[in-house]
Amino acid sequence: MNQYIDTARSQESILATNKVLKNTYALLSLTLIFSAFTAFISMQMQMPGFMPLVATFGALGLIWFALPRTANSVAGIGVVFAITGLLGFGIGPMLNNYLQMSNGGQLIMTALGGTGIIFLALSGYALTSRRDFSFMGGMLVVGMVLVLITMLANIFMQIPALSLALSVFIILIMSGFILYDTSRIINGGETNYIMATVGLYLNLFNIFVNLLALLGFASGDD
Repeated sequence: MNQYIDTARSQESILATNKVLKNTYALLSLTLIFSAFTAFISMQMQMPGFMPLVATFGALGLIWFALPRTANSVAGIGVVFAITGLLGFGIGPMLNNYLQMSNGGQLIMTALGGTGIIFLALSGYALTSRRDFSFMGGMLVVGMVLVLITMLANIFMQIPALSLALSVFIILIMSGFILYDTSRIINGGETNYIMATVGLYLNLFNIFVNLLALLGFASGDD
């Protein structure tokens, strides 16, 4: 009798996990498209250079204060689109700067392609291997703290080599978060697809921005 109950619970758990995974990837796809659209609008409007900072603080405010209160309701979907739309809008000036370079369009497309390959490879590995990467949580948090401290220090030091090292480190950390976040969904650690979507979107966003910075430096036009 207990075996049948355990089997039923196991099947129910698998179905719930698959539903979260499906909803997460569906919402993530829509938010990426919406973010690209708001970035295009920002580029057409020729937004000033301070817009990335304004958009980032606006998105952080929504993540800290609005998202936790709405994550379990339909309103949470609207908050997700607001967050991703703001971040997309914020990178408009940066994309315009790259488009002024001789190979700017190619750099942007390469960064997009590289981001997609990283995500598909790591997410695919986590899905197929079904390994538990929860052990990485502490290391990733420590890594992010070190990144923030170094970024603040480099505001005053303005060392180009340190900026490049930070971009590489951020890409590595965000790649680790893709494994960690996907693993949490698969193993039932994350049951809210709205929160899962925001986490994965932030991973992709940061990989793209920093990969583009590295490509811009390597091109020699930056």
